Amino acid sequence: MRKYVIGFALLVVNAAAVAAPLPEPWTRLVKSFDTTLANDRVVGGSVALVEQGKIVASHYYGFADPARGRRVDADTIYHWASITKTLNAITVMQLRDRGMLSLDEPITRYVPELRRVHNPFGSMDAITLRMLLNHSSGFQHSTWPYGDGSRWQPFEPTDWQQLVAMMPYQQLEFAPGSRFLYSNPTWIYLSRMLEQLSGDPWRYYVQKNIFTPLGMTRSYFGQTPVHLTSQRSSRFVVRKEPEGKFITDDLGGEFDPGITIPNGGWNAPFADAVAYVAFLTGATGGDAERKRRYDAVLKRSTLEEMWQPQYPAGVRETGENIGLAFFLADQGGHRVIGHTGNQGGFLSFIYCDPVTGRGIVGALNTNNEARPEGAPSAISIVRREAMRVFD
Repeated sequence: MRKYVIGFALLVVNAAAVAAPLPEPWTRLVKSFDTTLANDRVVGGSVALVEQGKIVASHYYGFADPARGRRVDADTIYHWASITKTLNAITVMQLRDRGMLSLDEPITRYVPELRRVHNPFGSMDAITLRMLLNHSSGFQHSTWPYGDGSRWQPFEPTDWQQLVAMMPYQQLEFAPGSRFLYSNPTWIYLSRMLEQLSGDPWRYYVQKNIFTPLGMTRSYFGQTPVHLTSQRSSRFVVRKEPEGKFITDDLGGEFDPGITIPNGGWNAPFADAVAYVAFLTGATGGDAERKRRYDAVLKRSTLEEMWQPQYPAGVRETGENIGLAFFLADQGGHRVIGHTGNQGGFLSFIYCDPVTGRGIVGALNTNNEARPEGAPSAISIVRREAMRVFD
């Protein structure tokens, strides 16, 4: 257990972008980034500005692994947490486009165990795949609704039968299809369906059908591959001891998300996150082969379908509406799509404007649980400033 004082930052600007001035909101974000993270006791973080699928400017602060003196840099691997849900949604839409399923069929067709959940509003067969994708199914927010956070308890359920065992003791929060409520377990149910239809474990399916064609060569789920361990960021949690002393716990880089990998298990450096943004914005650079691979992953018309508002999400700083997995924000008259992540000490966001090709990507490796009540977190401040690059 260690306490760290962080005071290192690095700004990188792509030489090819020098001719085009960087947006003023980016300049303001960089100026405040280090102070914002230091004030919230963040150990390390990164942010990058993307234009047409390429990083044109980036900024790095602090350490990926203070114990070994490793600073954050362009190769640092972060855990992207709930941004994984957008990958999951793409896998579902791939199967839909191949004629293997309909978004308006019941999830119980593929996961009959869900009939064990109590639905005071009617039949569980009324819950459709579309409702899972847009968070209107009525399922609860947490995957693991029990426990007090003791360290001996698993981070999340570790196998499917644990979830099944809990189902008779849960009930829907509201009538399916009536409103939005962010839900984590729904994405596990979707992954169970995909495994039945594709014959592949979910993580391998994503590797073959998203990561590989998009050139996301350092993206992975679960344990870090040996050749990437030197690039993996540790994760940190700040807590306050009874006598008032702040402690930063180094929890190491590896942790087991358990069965929740389909809703929050993606690990990658910024280069892979930017490759994903390039795909979302259709930034082919005129390369016909790249366009072919993009279309093979998912047609632009299907992505546009995913970005249509489904329900008000009610959170201004992350997105006013929810589409199919993606949050949708109106920023300076631009439609911005994206998602955030928060798991195991890592916090992240990815946003982009599919029309202009501009994107913004950010990640931190520290969750400050000792922050005074009501005080804004570093990630919320950075995200708010970052969104202004779309004005």
